[in-house]
Amino acid sequence: MQDLKELEQKALKFWPSSLTKLEQKSSIVPKLIETQDKFISLLNLADASPFAWKEALRTTSVLPANLFLKHLMVLSDIGAEKLMRFRVNLPNIFPDNTMSFLWREASYSYHFSSFTTKNLWNNIQLKINEVGLQIPVALSDEIEDVAMLIMFGGLAENLSLPVEVQEKCIIGSLIGESELLDTFVLQRYIWVSRITGGAASNKLGNLAQQYVLEYLKRHLTDWDFSSKSISGISQNDRTLTSFDIVVTSPKGKTCAIEASFQVTTNSVIERKAGQALARQQQLHELGHKIAYVVDGAGNFRRLSALKTICQYSDCTVTYHEEELARLAAFLIQMDQTSE
Repeated sequence: MQDLKELEQKALKFWPSSLTKLEQKSSIVPKLIETQDKFISLLNLADASPFAWKEALRTTSVLPANLFLKHLMVLSDIGAEKLMRFRVNLPNIFPDNTMSFLWREASYSYHFSSFTTKNLWNNIQLKINEVGLQIPVALSDEIEDVAMLIMFGGLAENLSLPVEVQEKCIIGSLIGESELLDTFVLQRYIWVSRITGGAASNKLGNLAQQYVLEYLKRHLTDWDFSSKSISGISQNDRTLTSFDIVVTSPKGKTCAIEASFQVTTNSVIERKAGQALARQQQLHELGHKIAYVVDGAGNFRRLSALKTICQYSDCTVTYHEEELARLAAFLIQMDQTSE
């Protein structure tokens, strides 16, 4: 069993490149930041009519239709759940599925083509989730309808529209107003960056757990990773305790694994330390083991917590690949050891 000093010597301390690349690949925000200048330029140039943006969009390969729509959704704070609700309600509000609106003191109308289909305004149909945005798509009826609603819904003459549409769907009024549009987009993305900071950290934490799981699956191909709990292990005698990873060997030996990688300090490692003694005692009573994978500069600032974890762990390793190999070897030895 490693002590705290040995553990720290083998720690990575900061996110390994494999994890940060994976997070960046799946994250939407970097794509939005990278293309925001192109988005602004397109709206500033497409000022001949409220429909000119469609032709401008077709002339660029940098800003596919689904990414253009994602910009509009983020800037207006109109998410997928709201869009799905609008898709159900709006056909009952717009006569003949047509929206009449004022733009630059002139009256225009727009017909929603997707209202006559069964297609929903959801992440998958609009290709605006993390997976969908990996593949550029051309302008579809659904994407066009949603884009027109977000840009001009707040300018619609129909006063029975949802308040969210009236107040938030106003981006079209900024088309051609370069200074106002620049300010609006800049302020909005400052806000987006702030609120997604914590989400990005949580996402990396989830990816870190997944990283350990995938490593073990590759090296323990016949083992079972399907559960997150163990029969008989409960904190309140009613609900089974949930672990980050539960692995069961071909011979039925089980080990719970807790994984934590924190670059910035927080209370997660303190919580795991507070549970360490009770969890090990419960698991040992039923013949099971518990292991911890801990790393990150933030975790190593909580030395007391890490010391407790090392004390009540059957195997403690870091995220270094050699350390994960030690964990796999420990599990194999566990399976081979007779009780």
